Amino acid sequence: MGNICSISISIDHPISSCWNSSTEQANYLLKLPENLIILGTACERLRELRDDVKSKLDIAEREQMQPLRQVVGWLSRVEILESQVSQLIEDGTAEIDKKCVGDCCPANCRSGYRLGKRVARKLKEVETLMTQAPPSDVVAESLPSPGVGERPSETTVAMDSRLDMVRRSLDEENVGIIGLYGLGGVGKTTLLTQINNAFAKTCTLHDFDFVIWVTVSKTVNLGKIQDDIWKTIGFCNDKWKSKDGDEKAKSIWRVLSQKSFLLLLDDLWERLNLPELGVPLQNKRNHKIVLTTRSEGVCAEMEADKKIKVKCLTWTESWDLFRMKLGEDTLNFHSEIPRLAQAVARQCCGLPLVLTTIARAMACKKTPQEWEYAIEVLQSSASKFPGMGDKVFPLLKYKDCPINKARLIRRWICEGYLCEFEDMKRAENQGYNIIGTLIHACLLEETHVDYVVKLHDVIRDMALWIVCETVGVQDKFLVQAGCGLTEAPEVGRWMGPKRISLMDNRIEKLTGSPNCPNLSTLFLQKNSLKMITGSFFQFMPNLRVLDLSRSCITEIPRGISNLVSLHYLNLSLTRIKELPFELKNLGKLKCLELAYMYELSSIPKQLISSLSMLQAINMFNSGISNVAALKDGLLSDDNEALIEELESLKYLYKLSVTIKSVSAFKSLLSSHKLRSHIVSLCLHNFKGSSSFSLTSLSTETCLEQLMISNCGSLEDLEIDWAGEVKATIESDTLNSKVSYHSHFQGLWSVVIITCPRLKDLTWLVFAPNLKALAIGDCDQMREVIGTTSKWVGFAEDVENLNPFAKLQVLSLVDLPQLETIFWKSLPFIYLSRIIVDGCPLLKKLPLNSNSAKGHRIVIKGRKEWWEEIKWEDEPTEKVFLPCFVPVEE
Repeated sequence: MGNICSISISIDHPISSCWNSSTEQANYLLKLPENLIILGTACERLRELRDDVKSKLDIAEREQMQPLRQVVGWLSRVEILESQVSQLIEDGTAEIDKKCVGDCCPANCRSGYRLGKRVARKLKEVETLMTQAPPSDVVAESLPSPGVGERPSETTVAMDSRLDMVRRSLDEENVGIIGLYGLGGVGKTTLLTQINNAFAKTCTLHDFDFVIWVTVSKTVNLGKIQDDIWKTIGFCNDKWKSKDGDEKAKSIWRVLSQKSFLLLLDDLWERLNLPELGVPLQNKRNHKIVLTTRSEGVCAEMEADKKIKVKCLTWTESWDLFRMKLGEDTLNFHSEIPRLAQAVARQCCGLPLVLTTIARAMACKKTPQEWEYAIEVLQSSASKFPGMGDKVFPLLKYKDCPINKARLIRRWICEGYLCEFEDMKRAENQGYNIIGTLIHACLLEETHVDYVVKLHDVIRDMALWIVCETVGVQDKFLVQAGCGLTEAPEVGRWMGPKRISLMDNRIEKLTGSPNCPNLSTLFLQKNSLKMITGSFFQFMPNLRVLDLSRSCITEIPRGISNLVSLHYLNLSLTRIKELPFELKNLGKLKCLELAYMYELSSIPKQLISSLSMLQAINMFNSGISNVAALKDGLLSDDNEALIEELESLKYLYKLSVTIKSVSAFKSLLSSHKLRSHIVSLCLHNFKGSSSFSLTSLSTETCLEQLMISNCGSLEDLEIDWAGEVKATIESDTLNSKVSYHSHFQGLWSVVIITCPRLKDLTWLVFAPNLKALAIGDCDQMREVIGTTSKWVGFAEDVENLNPFAKLQVLSLVDLPQLETIFWKSLPFIYLSRIIVDGCPLLKKLPLNSNSAKGHRIVIKGRKEWWEEIKWEDEPTEKVFLPCFVPVEE
């Protein structure tokens, strides 16, 4: 018989010869000793027969066969009988030992008779079981072919392209493990289900012997995972369940190492030791694993050969899913509902779980008023929306808002979150590590540039929900950001909270004197603020962080001097013209943000130097307005007094400053302390200077941002070309795999605006980590990286330089003479965006078919310019034509 494991065992019948049914009842008593011996011998023969059957079964199971039910039943009955016989022999032996002295009869004839009768019956039962032993030709049969069980799933949208991406990855021979990661609720499990079901619907997709689904979850149970695997590849009986983890792993390994398989692991939260489970990994061609997780870090820990981020749906996809779950009856019930439904769907930010939950909740809402109320709830307190608090946010637990990483970390430091280190550098490193962890966990999102992150609206709402659900802190947060407020909340609500955020509203004035004994953080940025009364900050003794940036205020109330605990003050992008001298009372201030305060015309002398605890001061691109004349003080044209006060700051670590004269620039460079702490430098309105040197800045690794603006006489930026080329070539020679340039090492952003005589920026070849470059309103600039006489004597050395290796954004605006960016095509591994406007002579971009390295570059410009672009060849044109996005007139 095919696929049958047989066994042939000879059976004697000694029992029949020693027992005569016609023997009188006295024989029960007289032959008890003899029959006990015979019963023990017969039981031993039965054990031998059982062991032979088990041996055959073990061989069969290793060959992926399962025992017949009659065999399992026979073994079970043997086990029960064996236990009974052992007890009976023990009782009989004890009875014989109690014989009367000098007599052959037991002391108690009645009990001896009953015992003898039981022995006789057990002898017959043993004989019967031996005759009922499994047929000599059958003990097991082959398991049925392991089919792929289709898992329950709902109708989806936008899943085909994702599924195709995974299928293509599975076809790659060098890809063994694929990690699908993304935000909770984004559709990872749905995608994994579609992968499973694709195999269930067609057997020709792959020649896998097994397709195995395992749900791992946060609390890992290795035994359950092994059981789930074995249910697909083996026979999960009591024998399997009795094995320990190591034995199970050996069994799983023995089977899977000889087979091809696809293992689908859903919902990993940490590294899973696959060999410990018994899963072989040595053959990537036949052994494939697809896992889902919220953390890119888990993909790395699992040594995934390919990591695929499952992203939120596009707006079109989101609307299709929302309509599907809502139903056309509700959508068409009232003419206003489609418009309102789109507004609601946009609040879901492309998360399928949120779209589905909210659409189902709204399916019975058929009046415009109900929909308008839903929009209001979602904007103000999403956790109160039906289904969000109990279905969505718990799953996510463990308005896209761009956040500058460095600024976020400075706030954390001033809040006291990163107080483990007294050294600001070490605290910053810890901050960047935290941000990286949040990105890998998909709780923060990366943008097209790596110095900015985004916080997903739903994650923000989830975080607030967690806070509100935590016992004892319900009243510690007052958050009404982006709610369209025109007035601040009533004063009574300010007393309890420790942190208040009213950012991104339309509040125009702050009046009264709210009593806020606990308040440590107050966000008022991005409001229409025009007036704050002098007594507003009177009762905020513990306020550490205050953000008034991006508001319309023109002056600071002098009552700000009451904020004696303030560590962080942000006045950037306001219309403030003068800083009050009362700011000197902020003795604990560590970070002062004064960036992009174009109309700032006066900072009193001795104010900056009186803030003795300052560690970071940001005056980047401030005090540059031509409208307000600069008054006496630190912002006078020569900036000399400002340089002196900055140098007096004992703890200064980060300096961002605007310099408006060559003499002040020289004074700045002459101070080693200041020069070594410059993070951002704006050189503005240098009059009468046709050139100045950047050589002194080139070795300062802390310089990150450089802006040069309104320098009408500037024709050239001087640099030690011979020294820079030598340093670059030497560093490349020392390490051919990792190019380490010692000059402009930290510089990642360069902005050149309104320098009409400047002809090129060739020195940028020595800025290896440049990420953002913006050039605008430079009438005579003909080339970004030049091929001029500057290279004489160095042509061979610089031929292999790779400028812009890390460039992410390139903006070229109003450059009427610009003809070239670079003399040859370059690889742009990280470039995400090119913006060109007002550059009619720029007919060729430094691109070829391999420049993008497989990722999409968005190119923005005017249509007429784009139509005149000359491509290196036809493959290059084919790669980049789909990348164009026209700029609106």
